[in-house]
Amino acid sequence: MDKNTYGVIGLGKFGYYVANGLIDEGKKVIIADKNESQIKDLADKTDMAFILDSTDVNALKEAGFSNLDFVIVSIGENIESSILTLMALKEIGVKNIIAKAITTVHGNILSKLGASKVIYPEREASQHLLRSFIAHPEFEYTDISNMLRTFKMQVTDNYANKTAKEILQSILTKKELESEIQIIAIKKNKDENWIISQINEQEILYEGAKIIFLGTRIDIENIKI
Repeated sequence: MDKNTYGVIGLGKFGYYVANGLIDEGKKVIIADKNESQIKDLADKTDMAFILDSTDVNALKEAGFSNLDFVIVSIGENIESSILTLMALKEIGVKNIIAKAITTVHGNILSKLGASKVIYPEREASQHLLRSFIAHPEFEYTDISNMLRTFKMQVTDNYANKTAKEILQSILTKKELESEIQIIAIKKNKDENWIISQINEQEILYEGAKIIFLGTRIDIENIKI
């Protein structure tokens, strides 16, 4: 099977978004869940959708999971099923398994049984949001499609007295992305309206100004404040 084929087992909220995101990026995805209702929302996007017991080695083989190098196990609430699914995937030779856990004990068991990576989606998302808000309440990311993202920032004293282009250069971890990320709006101060057309990217901006950048989700992730 194509190396760009991934497996996602468990189509709750997290599993659904992972599978849908992979499909939207053009990847081939085998999806599986024990409940037909969980499958139906993605069944029209892939011809590799299976209703099965993921703890059953033979069922996993028949669905094609033994041919995959990368599988995400997104079974949270049923800890026993999560653990047995991981063991079944290891038995059929899947090399890289990312497993969702809901407790530290659950995660420790998954790690000891051979999960390549254990994730705690709700915990990690809340911690990331909290860190971002506390550290930089003046920064905001917005997804406008599966591929595109905007980043709005308020110019602090660290970035004041620079042009929008210079500010972009200073916050990018990969400088070659400067030409890929677009400056789509500037607000010079709180009393002025947003400038959307005829933006002067070389105009000096002062503390309190705001800038909105547009790029792909991957490119915008390379902005670090």
